[in-house]
Amino acid sequence: MEIIAYLIPISLFLGGVGLAAFVYTVRSNQYDDPDGNSQRILSNDYDDKPKS
Repeated sequence: MEIIAYLIPISLFLGGVGLAAFVYTVRSNQYDDPDGNSQRILSNDYDDKPKS
């Protein structure tokens, strides 16, 4: 039972680190792709049915 006293704070700390890393990536706009989808849909470079 004493191990729970160590595991709970460790797991909360690691969860907080993961949450902080996620918030950092969202705030630094690493998930934004404003021109990507609009350009890819008009491009013929990536065809769903390539010619054989």
